[in-house]
Amino acid sequence: MIQVQVDEAEIRQIYLEKIQEKLDEIDNELVFWDRKELMRRTCLSWNTILKEFFYDSRFPKHKIGSKWMFPAEQTKVFLIEWLKEQRGAT
Repeated sequence: MIQVQVDEAEIRQIYLEKIQEKLDEIDNELVFWDRKELMRRTCLSWNTILKEFFYDSRFPKHKIGSKWMFPAEQTKVFLIEWLKEQRGAT
């Protein structure tokens, strides 16, 4: 008779790593965010975005026709720096 022992913790770790790799791949596929994606990524309403940082000259944005587009990588960098600058941020 053959017995197989499985380390469930190791299998779980491998599983979680593979899921994270796939999520990173999906995340990296987006070159630009639109307004809805920016709101989703920041968990902020459009009015809050307009009020808090949209008009900051450092915020990367491009208007294509009537649609605003935000370069994903540059926007992430800006948002992290912007968050660090906010009062009470640690």
